Amino acid sequence: MVDVSYSSVPSHSIAASSTVSSFTTSVARRPPSSSALSVITSHGPTSMTDKSGDNAPNLHEDEKKLHNVSALISNAKRVWTGLVAGAVAGAIAKTTIAPLDRTKINFQIHKEPYSIRGVIRFLQETIYKEGVLGLWRGNSATMARIVPYGAIQFTSHEQWKRVLGLNVTSPIDHSEDAHIKRFLAGSLAGVTSQSLTYPLDLARARMAVTSKGNYDSLRAVFRVMWQQESVLAFYRGYLPTLLGVIPYAGLSFFTYDTLKHHYRVWLGDEKPNPIVNLAFGAIAGAIAQTGSYPLDIVRRRMQTAAVTGERYDTIIGSLKKIYREEGIKRGFFKGLSMNWVKGPVAVGISFASNEFIRDHLRRMM
Repeated sequence: MVDVSYSSVPSHSIAASSTVSSFTTSVARRPPSSSALSVITSHGPTSMTDKSGDNAPNLHEDEKKLHNVSALISNAKRVWTGLVAGAVAGAIAKTTIAPLDRTKINFQIHKEPYSIRGVIRFLQETIYKEGVLGLWRGNSATMARIVPYGAIQFTSHEQWKRVLGLNVTSPIDHSEDAHIKRFLAGSLAGVTSQSLTYPLDLARARMAVTSKGNYDSLRAVFRVMWQQESVLAFYRGYLPTLLGVIPYAGLSFFTYDTLKHHYRVWLGDEKPNPIVNLAFGAIAGAIAQTGSYPLDIVRRRMQTAAVTGERYDTIIGSLKKIYREEGIKRGFFKGLSMNWVKGPVAVGISFASNEFIRDHLRRMM
């Protein structure tokens, strides 16, 4: 080891250090010029030491504001803005595709093969018997369900992301297990919202497949179920619904967040506009609904068995019955092509609307 504490210093080094010392002392005593002050001010006091850019780099001015607001607001405000945005987004999306949704449910619960001609005939018969507004029959039950469902789903998704350690102010996350956590957050959000609103979903399905003479209101559905069936009837078909919502919600949120992540990485963190969010939501909806569609068929059959006269008591029994009587394509994937139209539209509108409304609410705070 070399001890340098007493090492000799050449005389020319001493002279040079004296010169540097006197120069720095004079500079330190001299006040900075106005131009220097302007440069320092424009860069801000933390420009030399702030490393937050590692988490949210190169954001545009409006995105910086939103990022800062989202990071600073309390969790209570995060929750209520999420509830409002999710409720409105869900209502807009479901009202838009309500006629196609009723048509899809009608084909799902009957053995009639799906066809475009059959879709047109069903729409024509509905308008003839019930008027144009008949296409939105059951939409009141849908709204009673989808408003709390959308509010709970989007809000709980953000909260589950926080619990799992994902970035809630930006979709950019380079952690190794980010993909798994995105899927888990979506699945848990779907389970949370579906569990809390399931009886409303069941009532909506029954109203969609019956005429006004059977159930004239959402209250009538619950009254008849309470009087003629049992408390357990309110959760009939819940298990296949839960098994279906795990991959559906998981794939929806996973695909949407992953697309946003890559978009912002590739384009320098530029925030996607509502049209891009709509497209990403549509892609997420198409992928998610294709993967979970057979279980959607089973749950609809079990939900409406009491009004159609068919027996669909268990998941396994329903799967066997559908396969035996209708086959794979005409049974488990009946109406899927219509779902590829209405599903991506609904999911795209809900994702884009939720983000747009939520961000504007938080900017106003």
